[in-house]
Amino acid sequence: MKALIYPIAFALLTACQSPNPYVADSRPLPPAPAEAANHFDRSAYPASPRDYGRYRNWSWLDGQLPSGSAWADGTLLAEALSNGLDQRGLRPSSGAGDLLVSASLQLERRQYQVREDYGSYYGHGPYGDHYGMYGSVPMVRNYEVEVAVVRIDLFDGQSGQPVWSGNAEAPSQGSQSDRADALRRAIADALGSYPPN
Repeated sequence: MKALIYPIAFALLTACQSPNPYVADSRPLPPAPAEAANHFDRSAYPASPRDYGRYRNWSWLDGQLPSGSAWADGTLLAEALSNGLDQRGLRPSSGAGDLLVSASLQLERRQYQVREDYGSYYGHGPYGDHYGMYGSVPMVRNYEVEVAVVRIDLFDGQSGQPVWSGNAEAPSQGSQSDRADALRRAIADALGSYPPN
């Protein structure tokens, strides 16, 4: 076996020492077109990061309060959103704000699926003779839940460009005070990622 390995290894080592048949050769790059000196392509560069610290106040987009629904009226949504923005350091503006705010509330249905395994054991316990039988049956249940979805959109007050958006869900069942608490929690969750890092 060794007699076969040594000649193969010697042949491989001598093959590695042969001269390289490839020669490094390159041609110069062609000159840039004349219009390239005067043209700046902004799409070739990433956008500069947005300074969220310059946004200090806000006003409603188009001066319109958010419209409510049968689940919660627009004044409750506006008040909860105003409190949420206040906790983020954004104050309401009497005129045109640094941010324009838009909010909506919709009821939607979500379907969930839960799987539970039901089983039984027949036989002796773990400290005696180990014999017995175990069987399990998966039980899959589907159920549907109605949720209130809050969507918040923020726009730059000068350019009108979208700055940030977020949404969150709140359970739709319960009394009017439970709904108001759920709406406040949903707005806090939606605003949880503002300002983005």
